[in-house]
Amino acid sequence: MNIGYLYALLAYLLWGLFPIYWQPLEAIPAPQLIGHRIVWSFVFMVGFLAVIGQTARLRRLLTDRRVVLTYGFGGALLAGNWLTYVWGVTHGHIVEASLGYFINPLLSVLLGLAVLRESLRRWQWVAIGLASVGVAYLTWTYGRLPWIALALAVTFSLYGLVTKTAPLDAIDGLTLETGLLFLPALAFLLWNEAQGQGAFGHAGALANAMMAGAGVVTAVPLLFFGAAARRVPLSVLGILQYLAPTLQFLLGVLAYHEPFTRAHLIGYSLVWVALVIFWVEGGLRHRRSLQPVPEA
Repeated sequence: MNIGYLYALLAYLLWGLFPIYWQPLEAIPAPQLIGHRIVWSFVFMVGFLAVIGQTARLRRLLTDRRVVLTYGFGGALLAGNWLTYVWGVTHGHIVEASLGYFINPLLSVLLGLAVLRESLRRWQWVAIGLASVGVAYLTWTYGRLPWIALALAVTFSLYGLVTKTAPLDAIDGLTLETGLLFLPALAFLLWNEAQGQGAFGHAGALANAMMAGAGVVTAVPLLFFGAAARRVPLSVLGILQYLAPTLQFLLGVLAYHEPFTRAHLIGYSLVWVALVIFWVEGGLRHRRSLQPVPEA
């Protein structure tokens, strides 16, 4: 077995189990959790790059203004995505958060159309139309927009667009992104501490360890993903990516007993059918592209 498949499964499995890590920290304000996630992720990644001897390259990249601006914007999008996700998980919205990552690939296709001038094929339009109907139905069912799902999909799709043409791999990219956010995040945490509102050091040994461990929890699946991306076809990664929101959805319904009514099932099913159409159409097109062209 190609070890890349194991790395990919581990990455998506860990991402899928994220609610188990964040949900016990529900008493701590989400902005502080994200501040710790940024700070400790940067510390961990710098340590990792130091061990493998790649910190010099990162220092050189800091002199490239375009790279800094690109990853500064990407880091801001990532922080917004993390904040929305952690807030949702710690406030009983794991199921809705999972919806955001089901919608994400379809929204990425729309961004490719709008920004990169890519063209959409007929069945891609059908998939996007079905997903839109599903979101509209859920909006009517909830009595509000499923804003957590949409915020997660929008921020992560934009993040993917920003990093699509960026020059760094995922590991160096995360280090630079968290590095550019490190000082603001640290200042925010210190300000909370000065106001007597800081959680770190006051929330109990387990919570303190989990806040500090956020760096490892963030970086390890990314390291697995980076290793998998070099060994596994992109088409396989594209299919496996749905393991994470599927696990999150199941956790929300089965482990944390979040409401999932027949009305929710209808809306989610429309999105899931849209994804199946998207997968099948893409798979058939890829297979046709591999067939030899008959000689004249």
